[in-house]
Amino acid sequence: MSALPMKSGNPVLSGDVFTDWAVADRQSSVMTIQGTVVKSFVLLALLLVSAGFAWDQVLSGGISLPLLIGGGIGGFVLAIITTFKPAWAPYTSPLYALCEGLVLGSISGVVNQRYQGIVVQAVALTLGVMVMMLGLYATRIIKVTAQLTMMVVAATGAVALTYLVTFLLNLFGVVGPSMYLHGSGFIGIGFSLVVVGIAAFNLLLDFDTIERGAQAEAPKYMEWYGAFALMVTLVWLYIEVLRLLSKLRGRD
Repeated sequence: MSALPMKSGNPVLSGDVFTDWAVADRQSSVMTIQGTVVKSFVLLALLLVSAGFAWDQVLSGGISLPLLIGGGIGGFVLAIITTFKPAWAPYTSPLYALCEGLVLGSISGVVNQRYQGIVVQAVALTLGVMVMMLGLYATRIIKVTAQLTMMVVAATGAVALTYLVTFLLNLFGVVGPSMYLHGSGFIGIGFSLVVVGIAAFNLLLDFDTIERGAQAEAPKYMEWYGAFALMVTLVWLYIEVLRLLSKLRGRD
């Protein structure tokens, strides 16, 4: 593994955040990889609980839209707060997981009504990708180098910029680019495949940054921050996988 300081493509894991906080708080108990894994499962459980609630609302014809909007806004605000206040992560990251669960549950319920069984496929593929990337990282088949980090960060930024531009164009009635990128044609499917790949590689960067945080003996509460950051990438990956499967189903 390269000895150079790494920067994750995940914006909440940018810079040397773990090292910086480790220097500032040496007297507290330290972060471990095992502790981060436990916190990640806690956040995942909370996400599944709120997602199940939102899913039931969709199936019963309940208040799915307010849950989607409220969860989206709440998740965004909590993500910003957690990014700038890592010490608050033990409190904000569980709330973030609950908010994102409302979003994913609402979206998944609506999409599954159109394409039966697609959510099970999306969840399975998301978990499969995570396990595969973890295996590639643990065995060092793919090493997180400075060059790889730069490439993934640049690609992630390009995807974010593309989404922003197409969103702004849609606001002004220019729907051409959006139709190609988000449609079920070959261009749209190819674009989704690329984005899923970029999200998957962000997992490698997240694993590496969390490992470095443990090695730097970051404060114990940074386990929650690491779990939160990993959750951000997994939520993104799931949404992109669901989008890809929807495009493929749309061609039938």
